[in-house]
Amino acid sequence: MADLKLTSVAKTYGAVEVLKDINLDIKTGELIVFVGPSGCGKSTLLRMIAGLEKISGGTLEIDGAVVNNVPPSERGIAMVFQSYALYPHMTVRDNMAFALKLAKKSAAEIDAAIKRAADKLQLTEYLDRLPKALSGGQRQRVAIGRSIVRDPKVYLFDEPLSNLDAALRVATRIEIAQLKEQMPESTMIYVTHDQVEAMTLASRIVVLADKGIAQVGTPLQLYERPENEFVAQFIGSPAMNLLSGEITETGAQTTVTLDGGGTAIAAVATTDADKGLRVNVGVRPEDLVAATDAFLFEGVVNFTEALGEVTLLYFEKQGGDGGVIGKLPGVHADLRGKTIKLTATPEKVQVFHNGQSLHYR
Repeated sequence: MADLKLTSVAKTYGAVEVLKDINLDIKTGELIVFVGPSGCGKSTLLRMIAGLEKISGGTLEIDGAVVNNVPPSERGIAMVFQSYALYPHMTVRDNMAFALKLAKKSAAEIDAAIKRAADKLQLTEYLDRLPKALSGGQRQRVAIGRSIVRDPKVYLFDEPLSNLDAALRVATRIEIAQLKEQMPESTMIYVTHDQVEAMTLASRIVVLADKGIAQVGTPLQLYERPENEFVAQFIGSPAMNLLSGEITETGAQTTVTLDGGGTAIAAVATTDADKGLRVNVGVRPEDLVAATDAFLFEGVVNFTEALGEVTLLYFEKQGGDGGVIGKLPGVHADLRGKTIKLTATPEKVQVFHNGQSLHYR
């Protein structure tokens, strides 16, 4: 398998800049997931790694060798597309064997490679079927199998589950996770817009925004300690609440007096120079808990959504500001129309100044 290194990689289409200053090290055995809003360049970056898009600036290295001008077929990369891209007139066996035949592998090598891949993907009983006789999930497994038989250095996945229904998406996501466990030395790069896929599959997540990288980290690092407000609100559903206020007490913990009248205490160190600083306090909906006395937020519950295990509370903040969401365990439809107070523990409170987290200063 392989290490990848992207150094100051950029992509332009004429005068239009799509990506700039992409710096990323990917180690052998990692499953890296690219996420970000539509149009942020996720698939473009993946296609640049594959060699399907030309790199406008910077360098891409695979195992220490610069491959900017190396043809896709010589990079040791296999790609699984959003559309399965299977040959409809060929059986599963022939689809998986096609690239090996082009590479002039022997019949024995081809049969052995197909058997290994079919066993891993539970496709053995389908090898003589045509794609039209398979479900969507089975077709996606065939597309993955077609990559596995080539024994590439790097696997690239471009939104491979987006064409599947919800149940198949869950089942196939689990199959991909199990496949990665069977191939611990394989290097995989996966593009998705689905946060659940990113959080459950990734060794590390790369969040793309504003033509570059907003943050790189493990799923829990991005969820619990976002570096900036964009990541804070992009990762997690519902998004993190942001409440404006002013730092009024500093030290090992920081106290923020909020514009809505509440008080937030955050487990982030500040100095006397930070007193009076205008900041945004970030709290995830599930970290807001009922308060009886001192509160972080007080508001009227405009609407509730009972999801069974939790209830989402949509508030109209007193003073007219809206957009705050709480998530309480259990069913709480009776709270609609009531004014309630919520708070959060210091460890769950984020503080941002000019969009950047004070935790990372």
